[in-house]
Amino acid sequence: MAAAGLLWLLAAALGPGWAVPRYRPDWASLDTRPLPAWFDQAKVGVFVHWGVFSVPAWGSEWFWWHWRGEHRPDYERFVQRRYPPDTTYADFAPHFTAHDFQPREWAQLFQRAGASNIRYGLYHSLLEWFNPLYLADKESDFKTQNFVLKKTMPELYDLVLKYKPDLIWSDGDWEAPESYWNSTSFLAWLYNDSPVKDTVVVNDRWCNNCSCHHGGYYNCADKYKPGTLLTHKWEMCSSIDKLSWGYRSNMNIAELMDEASIIEELVQTVSFGGNYLLNVGPTKEGVIVPIFQERLLALGRWLDTNGEAIYESKPWRVQMENSTDTVWYTSKGPAVYAIFLIWPRDNVLKLSSPTPSPATQVTMLGFAGTLKWQKSPGKGLLVTLPYMLPSPLPPQPGWTIKLEGVK
Repeated sequence: MAAAGLLWLLAAALGPGWAVPRYRPDWASLDTRPLPAWFDQAKVGVFVHWGVFSVPAWGSEWFWWHWRGEHRPDYERFVQRRYPPDTTYADFAPHFTAHDFQPREWAQLFQRAGASNIRYGLYHSLLEWFNPLYLADKESDFKTQNFVLKKTMPELYDLVLKYKPDLIWSDGDWEAPESYWNSTSFLAWLYNDSPVKDTVVVNDRWCNNCSCHHGGYYNCADKYKPGTLLTHKWEMCSSIDKLSWGYRSNMNIAELMDEASIIEELVQTVSFGGNYLLNVGPTKEGVIVPIFQERLLALGRWLDTNGEAIYESKPWRVQMENSTDTVWYTSKGPAVYAIFLIWPRDNVLKLSSPTPSPATQVTMLGFAGTLKWQKSPGKGLLVTLPYMLPSPLPPQPGWTIKLEGVK
């Protein structure tokens, strides 16, 4: 499976801890654990898929499975044309050199992508496609647990004790039930006795029927978009390369998310109460290629101005304006934020959802002073936006109006 890592970017320090009961190794108990507050406050994270698949750097991070598991003709032709006969996946490993890996530069890049503090998480795949122990357990219809007892669970405990991650992003769960993976026993230890018991966050990929039902926050599926406000904390993971999570040397610009698409996904996700996890795939040498850096830095620049409407925000009573996808709402205390993705031609933003009062004050993040507004003839209010000089450059992908004194 793909090896990967992730970093959650946090704009505020962790709040004080709290006393918790001991959790039993069953979902009825584990699902009652409150999610540590830092995760919901963070909102924005960076996912990193980096491993031996970065050596062929072709197709996707599932290269090994598509080539040796499914025997896809395109993958077999790729290996035949570029590598010696009898090449195995293990032969790629010596070329995974990480010669240019600069972890401090990565950390600085991720900070510039959106936050002043970084929390560290680990990706872990429960299954391994070609591990002989796993294949034997699978052959027994998962009646035996040699792979779990000798490899997966010792590895997970070791990862927590050695690296003390703030987040565990579990994957590779879909082929077997919890009774095989021993997931609930591990999570009970994690929540009760581990060195990160008060701060660690986990997702929902712990057994073949767990996604969107059990665990910490919900992933549900890659690039998950519920399209509505959920009662349970959730996350959307997305990738700048729309075709792969790992690095591909043959990617082209049309296959990459642009800045506007990234901002739109972020805003929609946060408005519906989710967190946004954006992926990059480094090269085998450990380089995050410039186009990925540019996209991350563009996200950071947007958050420098508009982050007040994102970090530590909460969903408002209305998530989007008149069921359109161009104006989205968040809130923080008494303040309401309207994030609009298209600048109106007449410089007047029509908002029908907020109810103004005589005390209403309207400002725009990144602009000094207050904005003029008036009651709309129907309901809501009309906001006169600052005059924007014509420019040959593309407009920025989204602006934020801050509304105080509205309901």
